[in-house]
Amino acid sequence: MIEKNISLKPYNTFGLDAEAKLLARVSDVIDLQAVLADSKLINEERFVLGGGSNILLTKDVDALVIKNEISGIQLVEETDDSYIVRSGAGVVWHQLVMHCIENGYAGIENLSLIPGNVGAAPMQNIGAYGVELKDVFHSLEAVEITTGNVQTFSASDCEFGYRESVFKRKLKGQFIISSVSLLLTKEAKLNTSYGAIEEELERLKIQSPSTKDVSQAVINIRQSKLPDPKVLGNSGSFFKNPVVPTSKFEELRSMFPNIPGYPAGESTKLAAGWLIEQCGWKGKVVGNAGSHAKQALVLVNYGNATGVEIFNLSEQIMCSVYDTFGVQLEREVNVY
Repeated sequence: MIEKNISLKPYNTFGLDAEAKLLARVSDVIDLQAVLADSKLINEERFVLGGGSNILLTKDVDALVIKNEISGIQLVEETDDSYIVRSGAGVVWHQLVMHCIENGYAGIENLSLIPGNVGAAPMQNIGAYGVELKDVFHSLEAVEITTGNVQTFSASDCEFGYRESVFKRKLKGQFIISSVSLLLTKEAKLNTSYGAIEEELERLKIQSPSTKDVSQAVINIRQSKLPDPKVLGNSGSFFKNPVVPTSKFEELRSMFPNIPGYPAGESTKLAAGWLIEQCGWKGKVVGNAGSHAKQALVLVNYGNATGVEIFNLSEQIMCSVYDTFGVQLEREVNVY
């Protein structure tokens, strides 16, 4: 059933009250193919919506919004040392992580509590605490919008980069991801060296952590720093951490000795939150929007902000960081 003139406020984590001209909910690939093939909808622009956790709506959506609600998690292959687990694109990402931990599938415990649905994970190549989706990715299936054909993509096909994939670049708007398969291990190779995971495990008095322990440590850290979108509208990290030539980092360090930097191949990754905080934005409120008091990287809706307000705030922050450090921030969220 196609719904008309539907508010998208419940379907985006910023809680922005944009209206969709048309809304179609799809629960499986057959549903999706039927919507794409519907002659009455063929001339409508298509706008794909998953968990709404990485979108900034600055206007009403004059399009057919396809709400991806494809569910289901299943073990599709098991070897002596690994599992391949397939999930529908409409599954909440954190639910998939919890399912894997409960069943002894190791590898994604560091990605606990990342907001959004499974379908967005490869689009963004989501990552946290030293792990990225590409590290555990096996393959995905996606439906081509123009033909309705199902195509399988390998890791190399996806062209993963830092918060990037082929679906954000040359194939943008051409496919709708229907399922994602992960290659997970039986023997956990825990990554606890990134961020404050080891400190949190010590606080919890855990000396020989399991995947569940690492997951809980990550959850505790994220909840201590990041606002709950159900309480305060946000999309998590609004900006990417910028990657600059190491020579630029050394130049900045000569002027700002405390600036954090992390090796990124032959370049250096900077902490966007630190840059923003140094420019005085952390905790600052402008109208109905602001930079969160505990994490400057997170922009929040304090109740009645519009998407334009949040976008304008992000512009001011980007200009401020560039004027101070000569570093150009890039938004992680998709702006519509």
